[in-house]
Amino acid sequence: MANEVNAASTGGASALPDAVRALAEADFGAVARSFTNAGFSVTEPADGILTIRQPRTAGAAAVRPALLVSVGVHGDETGPIEVVAWLLDALAREPQALAVDLMICVGNIGAIRAGRRFIDADLNRMFRAERGTLEGTAEAARADVMIAATTDFFQDAGPQRWHLDLHTAIRPSVYPMFAIVPDLIADDARHGLIGWLGQAGIEAIIMNPASAGTYSYYSAEHHGAAGTTVELGRIGTLGQNDLSQFVHASQALDDLLRGAGLRPAVTQPHVFKVAQNIIKLSDGFTMAFGRETQNFTALPQGAEIARDGDKVYTVQHAEELVVFPNPDVRIGLRAGMMVVRVS
Repeated sequence: MANEVNAASTGGASALPDAVRALAEADFGAVARSFTNAGFSVTEPADGILTIRQPRTAGAAAVRPALLVSVGVHGDETGPIEVVAWLLDALAREPQALAVDLMICVGNIGAIRAGRRFIDADLNRMFRAERGTLEGTAEAARADVMIAATTDFFQDAGPQRWHLDLHTAIRPSVYPMFAIVPDLIADDARHGLIGWLGQAGIEAIIMNPASAGTYSYYSAEHHGAAGTTVELGRIGTLGQNDLSQFVHASQALDDLLRGAGLRPAVTQPHVFKVAQNIIKLSDGFTMAFGRETQNFTALPQGAEIARDGDKVYTVQHAEELVVFPNPDVRIGLRAGMMVVRVS
């Protein structure tokens, strides 16, 4: 179906296990056949997108939870592709164990194939109405395809709706496993999501009051999903990721797919909220710390965060922690967020 994954990005594409290669290449053939043969309603609404639903009669209400799992929204974040590939492969061998209506989305297929983070621009900033100069990018077109498939998937879904957008971080972090959770998620769904994140070994949760154009915020805002962007450790090469760093997240996701109840939390996540977003306004934007700065590095009140012409960003609270600092983003986009501890 698709071109081979770029061999330079995989450390030798021929070495990839079949299940991992298939998902990275957006080839759902074997998985789709298995679930179809087991009596599920299976569709591929677009390249890299698979839906598996329990058939129901016309007009009947959905009973099963609806779960959207997305990977590869950034093409170089390959660990979650491997995790999901192995879980899908196992489920395809016993399809009746699937307890949810499922959508799998391999996000930036072109970037995965090229071994790059993106082709023209960051896909995870495209899930917004206003894209400005980014409207004509390859990622804008891909986001439109993903939005259409997501809308169709959740259109007739029941009240239990999940979206786990799985990533890995570029830089080291004080908390290697962390998640961004939209504030607007309804209380019961948010509590369930946070419970699942604890089971998945997530060490920190950032409650986010406003969208930066991310896929998970879009699904939460427009489709009522318990959506979250989950950062699962460090970025790695496809086929060479240390899967031991994903063991708790993999088990928690497998339990969710199979309808198992929540296990005891692996960790009690620290909870933060966004204090301020650092927006890049011009090419003169600079940050006051080096590129080696870890996520969740603490800065004291009054410390300079960034400078952009006459605009100087400083720490407003007694302490703020920096997350996702990246001075290389396009003008108008978030170059970092500052968070404060809630619990």
